[in-house]
Amino acid sequence: MHEKFMARAIEIARESVDTPGTLPYGAVVVKDGEIIGEGLNRADGTFDPTSHGEVDAIRDACRKLQVTNLGGADMYTSGEPCSMCVATMYQAGIKRLFYAGAASDSAAFFDRLAEHDPKWARSMTNQELREEVGRPMEQRQMPAEQLMVDDIVEVFEAFIARHT
Repeated sequence: MHEKFMARAIEIARESVDTPGTLPYGAVVVKDGEIIGEGLNRADGTFDPTSHGEVDAIRDACRKLQVTNLGGADMYTSGEPCSMCVATMYQAGIKRLFYAGAASDSAAFFDRLAEHDPKWARSMTNQELREEVGRPMEQRQMPAEQLMVDDIVEVFEAFIARHT
């Protein structure tokens, strides 16, 4: 059963070979033995850095089911997911992850692409990104400053008053 779903994720990834603006990262979301969402990394073609295969598969499944929590579905993806994709999986209620290529395979893939075109050079490896987002805000490389806290708390209170 697992091989069937992984084969579909890899088949989706294979579409990138002949589809401009895509990268070979395909994913499927499975619930109760059925594929409920599919996605292909379209980040380059859509100029959307969040358009990874896993995120797009979750978006597809959520739209189809008209939910934001997929309640224990499984994710099958052609490559070990990045931190953004893993965070999205947790937010969407994905309970299990199955992947083909390791992060080291992806790193080698991008390194080879970057030899021919510097646009493919990565600013951080997956491991570096995992470490960075795991740090407290004040310890991250990207400066962050909190502003207008009282104003947003007021908006939160107004929302609660209107919706409860």
